[in-house]
Amino acid sequence: MDCIQLMVDEHKYIKRMLIVIRKYCYKMLKGQAIQYEDFFKMIDFVRNYADKHHHGKEEDLLFNRMVEEQGPAAEKLVRMGMLVEHDLGRLHMQELEAAVRKVMDGDEEAKLDVIANAISYTHLLHRHIDKEDNVVYKFAERGLSQNTLDKINDECVGFEAEAQAKEVQERYIGLLEALEAKI
Repeated sequence: MDCIQLMVDEHKYIKRMLIVIRKYCYKMLKGQAIQYEDFFKMIDFVRNYADKHHHGKEEDLLFNRMVEEQGPAAEKLVRMGMLVEHDLGRLHMQELEAAVRKVMDGDEEAKLDVIANAISYTHLLHRHIDKEDNVVYKFAERGLSQNTLDKINDECVGFEAEAQAKEVQERYIGLLEALEAKI
């Protein structure tokens, strides 16, 4: 298993969800009826597929090894770049969830916060994914030893098997497809 290629492939699903999020926001902006409960499904996807599943591999298998093996440049890239952006994405999801609840409780003005946080998240993630695919992962592939890359790949097999046993990939790709069918 090539863990880095797997993470690049997972980005394709995440970017598809970003399209769904944006389209829901556009419908809100146009005053079209939407099911606000669907935002909780999007948040679930982001938290459990994009963050726990995908970012989990980055944070637990790759980034720590980059910092250990590739020195100060990797440390800056990881700690002051990628991890900060992961945390900012988590904040957008927390704020999005709170705003959706307010809208569902009758606070019309909170629609601004739904759109602001959802769209901010999509912008953040598009840039973040581009940096990972074109800079971070390539930096890792060039700078990590083959032994380290092999260890990452071996650990990724276990990580994926555990997720597969819990049907993580199937559940969240199915959720994505169901939301895509609604837009």
